[in-house]
Amino acid sequence: LLCASARSGGHSFSLIQYTTNYAHTCGGRCVLLRHLLIAMGSLAAADEPLPPLRYPPARRDGDIVDDYHGVLVPDPYRWMEELESEEVKEYVGAQAAVADAVLATCDHRGRLRGQLTALLDHPRYRAPFKRAGTYFYFHNPGLLPHSALYVQHGLGGEPSVLLDPGELSDDATVSLSMIGVSDDGEHLAYGTSASGSDWVTISVMRVRDRHRLPDALSWVKFSRIAWTSDGKGFFYSRFPAPKDDDGAPESGIRTDVNLNHEVYYHFLGTEQSDDVMCWRDPEHPKYIYTPEVTEDGKYVLLSVSESSEPVNKLYYCDLSALSHGLSGTKGTHEMLPFVKLVDEFEACYGVVANDGTRFTVLTNKDAPRYKLSRVDVDDPQSWTDVLPEDDKAVLEYACAVHGDKLLVNYLSDVKYVLQMRSLAAGELLHGIPIDIGSVNGITGRRCDSEVFVEFSSFLTPGIVYRCDLSSGVPEMSIYREITVPGFDRTDFEAKQVFYPSKDGTKIPMFVVSRKNIDLDGSHPALLFGYGGFGMSMTPQFSAARVVLMRNLGFVTCVANIRGGGEYGEEWHKAGSLANKQNCFDDFIAAGEFLVSAGYTSPSRLCIEGGSNGGLLVAACINQRPGLFGCALAHVGVMDMLRFHKFTIGRAWACDFGCSEEEEEFRWLIKYSPLHNVRRPWEKGAGGDQHRRQQYPPTMLLTADHDDRVVPSHTLKFLATMQHVLCTSVEQSPQTNPIVARIDRKSGHGCGRSTQKIVRPMFFSLFSRLDLVTVTEILLAVCCIWIGRSTRLRIVTRSRPRRWGSLGSIEFHLLLSVEAWVIGKVYGQL
Repeated sequence: LLCASARSGGHSFSLIQYTTNYAHTCGGRCVLLRHLLIAMGSLAAADEPLPPLRYPPARRDGDIVDDYHGVLVPDPYRWMEELESEEVKEYVGAQAAVADAVLATCDHRGRLRGQLTALLDHPRYRAPFKRAGTYFYFHNPGLLPHSALYVQHGLGGEPSVLLDPGELSDDATVSLSMIGVSDDGEHLAYGTSASGSDWVTISVMRVRDRHRLPDALSWVKFSRIAWTSDGKGFFYSRFPAPKDDDGAPESGIRTDVNLNHEVYYHFLGTEQSDDVMCWRDPEHPKYIYTPEVTEDGKYVLLSVSESSEPVNKLYYCDLSALSHGLSGTKGTHEMLPFVKLVDEFEACYGVVANDGTRFTVLTNKDAPRYKLSRVDVDDPQSWTDVLPEDDKAVLEYACAVHGDKLLVNYLSDVKYVLQMRSLAAGELLHGIPIDIGSVNGITGRRCDSEVFVEFSSFLTPGIVYRCDLSSGVPEMSIYREITVPGFDRTDFEAKQVFYPSKDGTKIPMFVVSRKNIDLDGSHPALLFGYGGFGMSMTPQFSAARVVLMRNLGFVTCVANIRGGGEYGEEWHKAGSLANKQNCFDDFIAAGEFLVSAGYTSPSRLCIEGGSNGGLLVAACINQRPGLFGCALAHVGVMDMLRFHKFTIGRAWACDFGCSEEEEEFRWLIKYSPLHNVRRPWEKGAGGDQHRRQQYPPTMLLTADHDDRVVPSHTLKFLATMQHVLCTSVEQSPQTNPIVARIDRKSGHGCGRSTQKIVRPMFFSLFSRLDLVTVTEILLAVCCIWIGRSTRLRIVTRSRPRRWGSLGSIEFHLLLSVEAWVIGKVYGQL
């Protein structure tokens, strides 16, 4: 199994027939598993050769050669960008059969599935938000495909289901991507996406009787639902319908570049064709617009972005100044009279609150760790600091609550700090103690005397705190606590270490394991990383990590490498553009530290990442293939020369650069995974020891409806790896498998059902938003590949700040303006 093909060399075969014959030849799964265990070192090594794993042939088109600033770069698999072609579909099917054959050899799969299912079968809650005395929150009692939206009248009222996404489709592939409740609590507007696509359709429901209105808004993407205070309608953003509009954006995958974003206002009970166009700018087709209505209902704000970089323009429109209100704009074809408060892409500006014309703004203007400033829009040059930048901690979020108070959330050495401050002057009123972990959401408004705080950590499945602000001192109490049957946190420990990177920079990393393990290098380890777009990887609970640690003795690690936002914009910029190699150096150094400190050994070290993190994993196995025992790369950006040509990929140039610029091309070509697959055995001196060098067992994962990082990235990289390392070499030393899983009716990771988490399909990517639930695939892969020198024993017992980067994606379900959102809605990698 762990042998790649040495003899498939371009000749045609039936993959299904091959795998069937292969199983018969080896005497069935028992013999196959025995060869596997021999390869892992779990049984005595044998000299007998392992039968080869044959890969499906992939046509190479030698005529496709691009000229990048005088450098000729072949692209023989360009045809894989035509995702709806029959040739691509056949190739995907053949590769899926190879992966299925590999995964089917894990005899422990059923027991691991049972362990994971049992750990996921517990009630889960999100922080509630409040509208006109009514509470709304998401809840999953256990193994429902998706969490349902509940409504509860009063804090002690009887909750009932308002909207269950599981009822929107027969196969649970339609999910909620955004919601917005009107200020009077009478109507719910909600956006649904099919098969994980970024395209959204907005519908409307009347809350009191669950009646669904006929309103249906299509071609919505990278949007927010922003109700006006009168409850008559809401603002949203969309792209123009394509020329071949069939009224169903969810049919198939669209990879065209997204241009000409527009802002509309929708009146309840009307057709989308009657919506009022509020803003567009044909002279800047790459701009993305996010509308938001201030809590007092007086202003509609427009955040204008062009990329994933944490900079935006900020416009506002005084709705009270419209002589006939929004209804007076119907049929006029005139846009709203927005005033450009900030009209340069110089910094990030997010409005926290306003008192009349005085706006309090969260910004990184001359403050890479962020600060709060105030401006009177009647005097737009009158900016003053309310809460200056901290010397060390990053101001992640600020929320105006209970009239004149401000709840702020700092990130200090990747640990959260909550404080209550004065909105007027920013002075500290009270510290709010919380454990080491992540604040995943804060919901509260100035009109209410309570705030809800959502918390979790590596060893805390989840707590929703209620903070009563009616007295002088904030009173924190546990409103709801998530408990996982069979999980005892006292069996485990989580600690933070700091290790040196290649250039000496100290990098933080969390290490989670059973207590009191021996640091003798014997433990399998799972190392996760991201390192991009200023997104911070903070502690989150994962049921799959528990399975790995409890049953397989894993050490699980999260490296806070440069490119993230753990220490503000300087940390982010140190891992982007010309400095992108720092991300890979930091991650490689994390692996070296885990080995040198005795946590694991190279043959037992598995690395994992998704999207930008998938790029990270792929680049690292290209640069240091011998350091890792297994690699899992999810929906990775693998073709760094063409990513900007598809959907929202152009927005990532702020972090990566763009091959159309010569200097930036020089950066990209050095690490682009697709263009840097090399045969390790051909590097340096020869000899038997060098001859044995090869890539680790590698699994690439993508999805057929991923319109964020389109599947062609993974397909082209897979074909290149198999060709360069295996099928083009006679008697190739590359005996470790290189396979891929292509999930069906799924996207970049958004809105996946519980069943898709547990079933043998690719899993969601990021612990940052509590969506890294390592699935049966990961557990099977770890069983198969990581324990080469160990007998694995299975124990059977019971802020609006970013867009265009993966960290927020928006996996974290947008609660419109009512909840804290870690990053903006759009296109994050």
